[in-house]
Amino acid sequence: MPAPRVSFEFFPPKTLEASFRLWDTVRMLAPLSPSFVSVTYGAGGTTRQLTHEAVTTIGAQFGLNVAAHLTCVDATRDETLAIADSYAQAGVREIVALRGDAPKGQARFTANADGFANSIELIEALSATGHFNLRVGAYPEPHPEAADTLADVRWLKRKFAAGADSAITQFFFEAETFLRFRDTCAREGITGRIIPGIIPIENWSGIRKFAKATGASVPAWLDEAFEKATRDGREDLLATALCTELCDKLVREGVEDLHFYTLNRPHLTRDVCHALGVVPQVSLEKVA
Repeated sequence: MPAPRVSFEFFPPKTLEASFRLWDTVRMLAPLSPSFVSVTYGAGGTTRQLTHEAVTTIGAQFGLNVAAHLTCVDATRDETLAIADSYAQAGVREIVALRGDAPKGQARFTANADGFANSIELIEALSATGHFNLRVGAYPEPHPEAADTLADVRWLKRKFAAGADSAITQFFFEAETFLRFRDTCAREGITGRIIPGIIPIENWSGIRKFAKATGASVPAWLDEAFEKATRDGREDLLATALCTELCDKLVREGVEDLHFYTLNRPHLTRDVCHALGVVPQVSLEKVA
């Protein structure tokens, strides 16, 4: 069974210490030859400039195919398209196009009066430029604002119709969650590539809160497993085993691509990739 293609998500640093951590993360994972890496966009567009700097630096310094997150939040259409154009001028050819979360202090997303109302409008406008390979978000469990999974699937179908090239899912904890979603997408006529989003569990309490905020269900057995592992001091061992097993099940079910949410902490992601047969590529010249 061939090793899967992998990709990684990073977030832009806000402090000097975080900056060192980002570059250490990229250095550790770049040798795994990811098909692309992405850099997130802070809630409410708070890291707009930091994202731009991280994207262009990673592309220039590491030669990786970098996808920049771009959202509709707190910007006019012209401002958003100007950001996209600056990426195109810098040689960036991939964008993860998202509606984005509401700015801090707001309960729900509210579009700028002169901005894009939703992700569909953003995707259509970016697609019309002809400059980018467009990746979008997908939800294997209902988005907090969606009526149900079928509503999410039909919205995803509209994203592909608007010009999306592939989709990356929110993270989940059981392979069946993604496989059921993939089957529903197929029944609804979606033929575009859907890449499962994987989150290695560096800190269970933190990931659990994150899951609650994003609508990802937490199985009771996972709570019990980490409670016992914490008592025994084996959290990392459990996290690596669980993530590897999840990915292995997906690959055995025909999944060819895996997207890892690294949280700028690369060790578990690297270990899981190695277990899946994704290892550093060494040229023969360096061996000779």
